[in-house]
Amino acid sequence: MVGWVWVHGGWVWFGCEGVGMLCRTFSSSSSSTQSSSSAAAAAAAAVSILRKCIALLVSCASTVPKLRQIHAFSIRRWVPLSSPDMGKHLIFALVSLSGPMPYARTVFDQIHRPNIFTWDTIIRGYAESPDPAPALDVYRQLRLSSLNPDTHTYPFVLKAIAKLNVLGEGEKVHCSALKDGLHSLTFVQNALVHLYGACGRADSAYKVFDEMPDRNNNLVAWNSVINGYALNNRPDETLMLYRKMGLEGVEPDGFTLVSLLTACAELGALALGRRAHVFLMKVGLDKNSHAANALLILYAKCGNIREARKVFDGLGEGRSVVSWTSLVVGLAVNGFGEEALELFREMEMRRVAPTEITFVGVLYACSHCGMVDEGFGYFDRMRKDYGIVPKIEHYGCMVDLLGRAGLVQQAYRYICDMPIEPNAVIWRTLLGACSLHANSSIGEIAREKLRSLDPNHCGDYVLLSNLYASERRWSDAHSVRKMMLKEGVRKVPGFSLVELGNRVHEFMMGDKSHPQTEAIYAMLSEMTRRLRVEGYMPHTSNVLADIEEEEKESALVYHSEKIAIAFVLINTAPGTQIRIVKNLRVCADCHVAIKLISKVFEREIVVRDGSRFHHFRDGTCSCKDYW
Repeated sequence: MVGWVWVHGGWVWFGCEGVGMLCRTFSSSSSSTQSSSSAAAAAAAAVSILRKCIALLVSCASTVPKLRQIHAFSIRRWVPLSSPDMGKHLIFALVSLSGPMPYARTVFDQIHRPNIFTWDTIIRGYAESPDPAPALDVYRQLRLSSLNPDTHTYPFVLKAIAKLNVLGEGEKVHCSALKDGLHSLTFVQNALVHLYGACGRADSAYKVFDEMPDRNNNLVAWNSVINGYALNNRPDETLMLYRKMGLEGVEPDGFTLVSLLTACAELGALALGRRAHVFLMKVGLDKNSHAANALLILYAKCGNIREARKVFDGLGEGRSVVSWTSLVVGLAVNGFGEEALELFREMEMRRVAPTEITFVGVLYACSHCGMVDEGFGYFDRMRKDYGIVPKIEHYGCMVDLLGRAGLVQQAYRYICDMPIEPNAVIWRTLLGACSLHANSSIGEIAREKLRSLDPNHCGDYVLLSNLYASERRWSDAHSVRKMMLKEGVRKVPGFSLVELGNRVHEFMMGDKSHPQTEAIYAMLSEMTRRLRVEGYMPHTSNVLADIEEEEKESALVYHSEKIAIAFVLINTAPGTQIRIVKNLRVCADCHVAIKLISKVFEREIVVRDGSRFHHFRDGTCSCKDYW
């Protein structure tokens, strides 16, 4: 029994050691059986050969080449693939070995009336393959057959749908599982949680998760719903579920901690992120590239660029392009633009090819450092040296680069000459530059563009109102505010977050809801007194309202970031670093005041506002007053 046999797209040499030897043994034992002239003996021999082929598949198919040899043996012994048993075991072996799915599909199509196990196996194979789309086609064929899906069908097809990110198909399959009475099974529920999380429907994922009768020791479901919230910018819910998970006695793993780090990065919850870092070190996952990159992003987003650099350096040769890019972007948003560009040059020297996201960080660094010529140089190199076609994000960086530098006219012309259609973000960036540099003529053009692209964005009304107010055009500013009320557009209130005592505390302008309000306001008065001794004068021009000067000064005192700083000052030891996360751009008065607070109270203060980080120390800021 030696020779070449054609098996699905190629000739297979049959007769080598191992599988070939075993096949020859089976072959010789069967030849005498087949010499019998009786039909019963022939049938018995056929069954014997079939069983031997199946035994070979179970015991010897450890690689795809060996499986092909067994398949070749079955062909030479006239074992039909239409046999449900032979086809079932061959497909199962192929899928278990992650073999080529066209091969498995060819076998599947030859089987006469495959059983549900075989249907599930072929769906599983596609679901786990790089191209999961055919899994849906096979599932639809199954629904048209005389068979019904079983407990394994739904988890496999839902896995394929999650990879394809087609929510509508997933909802249809969910309905089918409900009709078949299989939706309450743990494996199906886990797959549904994962599907909704992957498709950005964190609330639906949580609803399925919350209805599960037994969540304890079911880490897959916990991770799926926690990750769903983390990936969809729902950090509060991520932390809530993580705490709930702990209360129910479920131990987290590396996947849980990466999701937790993502949430901590969004909230600026550095202390909790550090505890996650310690846990990762204990279980030996801190050097895992995925976990390390999450740590790097955490520290960068929390303004602790020194720790981010430590994580980066600790990766050594394990640094990926994601690691390099994360640190480039981290340095840029923390105000260390020159260091970001220096790291980018090192990245190029080490021949790590940058991605389009890397260049977003590079252009951002140039923008926030006022490096206009350098920014245009990098923009040109992106396409010329690396073949990266600029996307809307890169053009947005260029508009921001010109706008921050006060080159509003050039920014407007640049938008008009862009080869792609500018979106609302581009025009909003220009409107922001007009508000910053008091250019109402171009600002009004930008606002008209925004009215057609994104008419009810509250920030646009606020920017235009502030622009008019900065020019003391009070009637125009009032008209914009009236229009907001008429159209039902509400201004997003400013708030500041600080982490203290395992909790994230939130403060708003003039906030008096905190239990320590009396002590906080006493500290605010002390801060104002000591700052005035240092020569501080409130920047009342920042209060864009037609009110008396004294009222303007009073309003400035109660900005949310100042309240947050006062809260931390009364609750921490001298010299403790203060970290604030603010949702809006810090105003010029608060910027001046915080610089002085860092000097008077001898504190390092890190403020992450709506666009960047400010590192205040000894009366100076890392942004060099350019933001």
